[in-house]
Amino acid sequence: MRRKEKEITSKKAIEDVINSCLVCRLAINDGDTPYLVPLNFGYREGVLYFHGAMQGKKLQLLKKNGRAAFELDTRLEIVEAEDACEWSMKFQSVIGSGPVIMIESPLEKREALNIIMAQYSDREFDLPEKKISGIAVYKLVIEQMTGKQSGW
Repeated sequence: MRRKEKEITSKKAIEDVINSCLVCRLAINDGDTPYLVPLNFGYREGVLYFHGAMQGKKLQLLKKNGRAAFELDTRLEIVEAEDACEWSMKFQSVIGSGPVIMIESPLEKREALNIIMAQYSDREFDLPEKKISGIAVYKLVIEQMTGKQSGW
């Protein structure tokens, strides 16, 4: 990272940023062009969990390549100034990458979906088997990630 003074070095601090985010952007290889999609997600112990339709471009690309990069950001705030070149942004962000693995087992799918719901709510949810079987669930095992912040 070029601006070392902005780097978040503590794993706990990076995880705090992840846990405060509402959207994870997943970048998937689509030949010569990246395919970037914002997703609901869950995080636990170095793994990001996602869900979606059982078909579509995102799932097709993930099955074809099996690797992805991600980005999360939070605490966004514009910092105004008199001079346009002095404007800035306060933020916290995390980027990283790793392999994406499809989750097939109904039990593992249920666990992953509960992790996703825990990102957004403290409530417990009953997930019907019929719903679980009709949804694609996958995880990105984080191989590397870095955190960055400015103004916080």
